[in-house]
Amino acid sequence: MIRAGNIYDYIDSFAPFGSAMSFDNPGLLVGDREAPVSAAVLSLDITPPVVREARELKAGLIVSHHPVIFHPLKSLDAGSVPYLLAKCGIAAICAHTNLDMAAGGVNTCLAGRLQLQNVRMLSEYENSGLPEALVGETAGKYAPAAFAGFVKEALGCDGLRYTDGKHTITRVGLCSGGGADLVYAAAEYGCQAFVTGESKHNILLDAENMGITFVDAGHFYTEDIVIQPLLEKLEKQFPGVRFLKSKQMHSPAKYL
Repeated sequence: MIRAGNIYDYIDSFAPFGSAMSFDNPGLLVGDREAPVSAAVLSLDITPPVVREARELKAGLIVSHHPVIFHPLKSLDAGSVPYLLAKCGIAAICAHTNLDMAAGGVNTCLAGRLQLQNVRMLSEYENSGLPEALVGETAGKYAPAAFAGFVKEALGCDGLRYTDGKHTITRVGLCSGGGADLVYAAAEYGCQAFVTGESKHNILLDAENMGITFVDAGHFYTEDIVIQPLLEKLEKQFPGVRFLKSKQMHSPAKYL
């Protein structure tokens, strides 16, 4: 019988939980190492619908990217996800910034979707020396609007926001999720474009002034891309466990 601790240890072997950023809270956050796992659901987030889905699938574990417990709990409401997980007897392993920065992790998957070549470190996380952002060359030359359209298609976005950097794009920096402030490192590196999942008005203005095509493709779409590759990796390591990607998890943002 495979147990939650076996799956935790395997993830730790290629995305060490100890390498996560200092603010983060990854790990085995609900349940214990001895929890038996014959089926597991993978999801970017753990929401009440995802917990119910896992229960219906008789899954003993949910592996997610975003931590199900991030800040210290001051109460435990009966409708909260940690309560529901405990009530249903479902363990939760959350691999967050440790998976973002790992080789083959979220940022690597994003670079792959964007078909970048010669991918390398753009910015180093000072506590570990791991890459918090990557940079690479595009397969061809893009005008700003054409590049934004390519990103939208490559990630399957419902919509996105971008700035017109006015320059032909051949070099792209990226950071999945909330990496908007790394656009300055991208500009210093000579990137003509930067792709991430969130943006702020002042940073968009700065990007435009620096001549950077800043593409805000949405937090969900820049990170959900890791779930299927992670599922396949786990399937190969644990052939006796059914791994299923959540059908309930989706981007909460809607576009008109």
